[in-house]
Parts: sequence; C-alpha cells; structure tokens
Amino acid sequence: MSTSRDGGRPIAPAEGKLGVLLPGMGAVATTFIAGVEAIRKGLSRPIGSLTQMGTVRLGKRTENRAPRIADLVPLARLDDIVFGGWDIYADNAYEAAHKAGVLHGEHLQTLRAFLETVKPWPAVFDPVYVKKLHGEHVKKGKSKRDLADQVIGDIQDFKKKNGLGRMVMVWCGSTEVYRQASEVHSTIAKFERGLDESDPEILPSMVYAYAAIKLGIPYANGAPNLSADIPALMELARKTGTPISGKARLLGLQGWYSTNILGNRDGEVLDDPESFKTKEVSKLGVLEHILQPKLYPDLYGDIHHVVRINYYPPRGDNKEGWDNIDIFGWMGYPMQIKVDFLCRDSILAAPIVLDLALFSDLAGRAGMGGIQEWLSFYFKSPMTAAGLYPEHDLFIQLMKLKNTLRHLKGEELITHLGLEYYD
Repeated sequence: MSTSRDGGRPIAPAEGKLGVLLPGMGAVATTFIAGVEAIRKGLSRPIGSLTQMGTVRLGKRTENRAPRIADLVPLARLDDIVFGGWDIYADNAYEAAHKAGVLHGEHLQTLRAFLETVKPWPAVFDPVYVKKLHGEHVKKGKSKRDLADQVIGDIQDFKKKNGLGRMVMVWCGSTEVYRQASEVHSTIAKFERGLDESDPEILPSMVYAYAAIKLGIPYANGAPNLSADIPALMELARKTGTPISGKARLLGLQGWYSTNILGNRDGEVLDDPESFKTKEVSKLGVLEHILQPKLYPDLYGDIHHVVRINYYPPRGDNKEGWDNIDIFGWMGYPMQIKVDFLCRDSILAAPIVLDLALFSDLAGRAGMGGIQEWLSFYFKSPMTAAGLYPEHDLFIQLMKLKNTLRHLKGEELITHLGLEYYD
C-alpha cells in the first residue's frame, strides 16, 4: 500500500555554478575530478553514479514510469561543477593523479591540460593525527581557530573568483587516528572555545567540517573519522540549516575474519595503528547494528570478528580483500563462506563523491538541514540522530533514498508490498 504525498517539497533551482570542495586531493579526489571532466568531454560514461545513471520508479508497476533520477529532481549539471580543494602536497591534479597510478596514461594525457589547472590550497594538517604522512604544503596558524578562518577565507575567495552560486564539501582526505567524542565536542560553544585554545581533540577534518557548516555549505564525510559526527557540529548544522552526512552494510554467525592488502596513500596511512583503529571501529560496529545480537543471542551473541589491513606498496590502488565467514545452520552444523574481492579503490569511490556532492547540494536547495539519513546508502557507518541505530540493510537504504526523492516531488511513496495488484 502506498502513501500519498501532496505538493512535494519546494526545491530552489540549480542555477549557476556549483563549487565542489575537496579536502584531500589524492587518489580518490583526482580520479573523481578526471572522471567528471572525461564525462563532460564525452570521453567516458558515468558508470557507478546513481545520480547520473539511476532511475526511480513512480506509481504502480503497470504505469511504466521510471524516469532517470536526474530528470525527476533538479540536480546540478556536470558542466556547472568547479573543483577546488586542499592537500598536504602542492601537486596539481594531473601530478597527483599520475603519482596515484589509478588511471591509465592515455586517459591522463587526454585530460592533462584541464587537470593541471586544478591546484590545491595548503592544507590543515598535523602529523599527530595522520602519522604516516609528512605534509609539506600546510597552513600555519596561531590556533585552530586561525586555521579554520584560513579555510573559510579559501572558500570565500574560491566562490568570488569563480562566480559560484553554491558549494558543497566532500571529505576525501586520509583516515585520521581514532578518537571518541569528548567534552570539547559536546556543544558548539565548547567546540569554538576549543578552536581558540587549539584543543588536541579537535582534528583537522573537524576544522574543515566546522568551516563548511559555519558557512552553510553541505558537508559529506567520505572517511570513518568522527569529523562532523559530533554533537557540536550537529548543533551548528541545525542552526545554519546545513545538510551533513557520512562516515565513508537468520543464519548463525561464529566468526568473520577479514584481511585487506592496499598499496596507495590510504594503505600507508592505515599502516599506522591509530589510524587503523578508526577504520577497525567503523568496520566492527557495522555488524553489531546489522545482526542485532541482543535480539538474536543464540545466533550472533558470540561472534569473533577480526579485521586486518596490510600495507603492500606493489598493489597500488588495487585493493584486495579476503573474507572468511564461519556460519552454522540447522542442528548447529558448521558452514563457511569465502570471498576474494579485488577492486580499484578510487574507481569505486569516485562516483560516490559525485553523488554525494549533487545530492548534498539538492538537500541544501530543498531546505533539508542537519543529518541526511536518506544518504545512508553511500556510507559504511551512516550518521543518525542521537540514540537511533543506523539502518544497514542495503535494500532498505536504497528504498529510503528513492522514497525521499519521491517525497521531494510529491509522488506516492512505494513500499513494494505489491498487494494493490491482487486485491
């Protein structure tokens, strides 16, 4: 049974240029930038992007209405995107992409002239939080407040120079060391005092998130860092009406052993135990929410979950993950699932950055401030309201996303019960 909606939600038109701000212009960001430019030039297709290739069914199946998402809601055009960002290395996007080794040489040469025009601003960086990297293109400041003001200055200059109508920010930087939310993160007043005092619990990603949210710029976090997922920045997002999202998914389960080898900058960063802790907590916490062991103690009450990430330089951006899952079924008989997943990390991530940028901009124009739970589809550890566990079922996440789009346009929400065809 469907639920009717009348009128939809008013959405400001996607007029003018959209600035996409990228803290961290390494493998993922440069693959994203190069891919968008290749699509704009007609050299490639937007494979992997829901905003560009996805459809959404409207009404009953018998109506045969399934427009492209880009035709249903007013998304920014790829031709209107302007790229800007920060990095701890001064390499332009061509040089950074060449060093990352994700894209083939012929692709880079074709796009070289454009990529060389995309140059990063000095980054907010401290090796205390990413111990495996040594920044040489970094901001200096009297305090973290000063650094945040410098980021705000970069953003305002970028907007003025390019005549931008709107901006979004997508964190593409490295995984920072593990931190739990503390007192300085509890309110915006304490957080801003912490900026003045350069509190060590305020990490660089939080400085970027603060700058964006303070300016009302939608912010999406593409890594497992806390970043904007703290009470202070959620409070600020509500105050400024800014969309935020992120944190980069009934047999019994005895154990899950997962090991990954990765050779690019991400692999090097995760070779540090403290940065790995951030990733490990994110990965381990997902199973807790998916399996709900408190509801099913006999099935999931005693799981042995082990995650390993090994830095292996020869592999480059080609990440490989081996998973061994020990399960049991009827009468307790043991079984196993084994998975070997070989992928190109940045090739998977680039279309996600595009979708997050366009959907975050859409949310901003629709007046949808605060946590964007409808974007859970894109995140391993989605942000939710305080006290609410995240929904990890991939099919429910996609239904939530498409129902949000239907709601925005005043279309019926779809439950997929299908009973109306047989009543």
